Amino acid sequence: MARLIEHRYGKQKVRLLKVLREGKVHSIRELEVGIMLTGDFDSSYTTADNRAVVATDSMKNIVYALAKDHLNGEIEHFACALGKFFLDRYSQVTAVEAEIVETPWNRVTVDGKLHEHTFARCEEMRPFTRLASSRDGNGVTSGVRDLVVLKSTASGFEDFHRDDYTTLPETADRILATRLMAHWIFHKTPASYKQANDRILASMIRVFAGEYSPSVQRTLYRMAEAGLQACPDISEIHLSMPNRHCLLVNLQPFGIENRNEIFVPTDEPHGMIEASLRRD
Repeated sequence: MARLIEHRYGKQKVRLLKVLREGKVHSIRELEVGIMLTGDFDSSYTTADNRAVVATDSMKNIVYALAKDHLNGEIEHFACALGKFFLDRYSQVTAVEAEIVETPWNRVTVDGKLHEHTFARCEEMRPFTRLASSRDGNGVTSGVRDLVVLKSTASGFEDFHRDDYTTLPETADRILATRLMAHWIFHKTPASYKQANDRILASMIRVFAGEYSPSVQRTLYRMAEAGLQACPDISEIHLSMPNRHCLLVNLQPFGIENRNEIFVPTDEPHGMIEASLRRD
C-alpha cells in the first residue's frame, strides 16, 4: 500500500503579449505565466475521479481573460488577481502559486524621438514576481533574472586558501562580471511595487559599481544589505552571482605586454556565489 502525501498541478509557460493603447501611444507587456494549484484533488490521483479537477487548459484561458482587465500596471498586482480568482471561484483550491516573468520592451528612437508604436526587446534582464496565495493571505516575491553587469577594475581576489591544487594567481585588479539573479520577499505591500523594486535594484548596482570588491562574496553581501536598507517593505533578499570570467590573454609569445587590456570572456565553467539575508 502507498499513501499520497502531497500533490499539486497547474499550467506552465503561458505566453502572453498585451498591447496597451493610450491614443496613438502604445505600450507592450510580454509575460510568461505559471500557475500551480494545491487543494482537494486527491481523488483524481487515487481513484481516477476528475470531478474536482480544474483543467489546465482552463487555467491558460483564465490567465488570458484576467489580463484584459488586470494587466495594466505592476505584475505583482496581476499575480494577486490570479490568486484571488482561483481561490474565490474554486472552493476545492486551498493554495495558489503564480509565477510571472516579464520580458521588457523599450520604445525605439526615430529621429531623436521615442516612436509611438515601435519597440525593441530587451534580451537580458527580466523582472519577475512569484505569488504564494492561500485563504490566510498572500506572499509576494519579486526580483530580476539575467541582469549582466561588468566593471573593468576595482575588483580583486587575494589571500585565499592555497594548497597543492591551487593554480589561480592572486590579483588586486581584475574584471568583475556576473549574470545577477536576485529576489526579495515583501512582508507588507509597498505603495508601488515598481518603485520599490527600482530602489532595491538601484541600491545594489550602486554598491557593485561604487565599492572595491575584495571578493564576489563580500560584494554580494554588501549588495544584499543595500537592498534591504533601500526598502523597509521587504524582509528577506536572496542573490545569486555566477562569475562570467574574463581571462587575461598571454601576449608574451608575440612580444606584447598585456596590461589588463585583452581578455577572453567565458562563462563555462564558472564560480557560483549565493547568499540570503534576512532583516533582524
